[in-house]
Amino acid sequence: MIRLLSLLTGASFLLVGAAPPEVQPTGKAASLATPVPAKVATALPAVHSHMPRRRHAPPDVARVLSANHAATQEPDARGFLNAVQIYPFADGEIFHAYTAPGQITDIALQPGETLGSVASGDTVRWVIGDTSSGSGDNKRTHVLVKPFASGQATNLVISTDRRIYYVALTSSAHAAMAALSWTYPADQLIALHKAAEQAEAVAPVAAGLDVTQLHFNYAISGDKANWRPVRAFDDGRQTFIEFPADLATGEAPPLFLVDAKGTAQLVNYRVKGRFYVVDRLFDAAELRLGLKHQQVVHIARTADAAATRRVS
Repeated sequence: MIRLLSLLTGASFLLVGAAPPEVQPTGKAASLATPVPAKVATALPAVHSHMPRRRHAPPDVARVLSANHAATQEPDARGFLNAVQIYPFADGEIFHAYTAPGQITDIALQPGETLGSVASGDTVRWVIGDTSSGSGDNKRTHVLVKPFASGQATNLVISTDRRIYYVALTSSAHAAMAALSWTYPADQLIALHKAAEQAEAVAPVAAGLDVTQLHFNYAISGDKANWRPVRAFDDGRQTFIEFPADLATGEAPPLFLVDAKGTAQLVNYRVKGRFYVVDRLFDAAELRLGLKHQQVVHIARTADAAATRRVS
């Protein structure tokens, strides 16, 4: 006979498997025979009726699982540099690290990055610490992790002075990643833009300018806006309007040419660093910014050009 325990009710049932051929008792034995209850045959279905039914995850849980799965970056053979897995960093991504008992996995942060805190979902079955290498601008923080056993999983949230890392940890008995680190595409893009801006700042506003032919006979008046031009000048062919150095950090006002009747018309110009370059000469122009409380700055060429011409 087989004994089956119900996990839900704690009741036990005796089930008869392959029953031997029934022997009919005779004589007094017939009166002492105990009949097999008819309900024994229905015991197994009764047990099944108490077993919990498998249900699908609620929609909100399914959405969380799906989002986490889509955001998780797994090790890629093309991403290894020797034994170090290098992930491209992106905000909100989860980076998977595989570990093993008896081995330390090194999570290396960006050089110069200052560690804030490390939080783990399981501090009982994992050893987590940190150390550093290098010095000065090249000083680098390393978060070190080691599991006590295989078959474990948890996560890390590493906060620094620059970003937050989300790391998923899995332990196995077979292999561990020696180390993982990141490249930072956003930082590289910012560095490229900054280098381009610095190169543009020191570059001449226009090629082939003859400083002996520059005319500075322009008067600037109107509102004291923080973007108000420093000066305006021309080389007899193009007009240059010079703004404060922080022009790129705020809104840039559009330029309108004003004719003798006072009619303003938007004109084409190029932005070259902190300069507007207009491919023509004009007598009057206006810079306007805003709608309800509009700021207006006037630029007018004065009559006596020779008196204001500068040579430097």
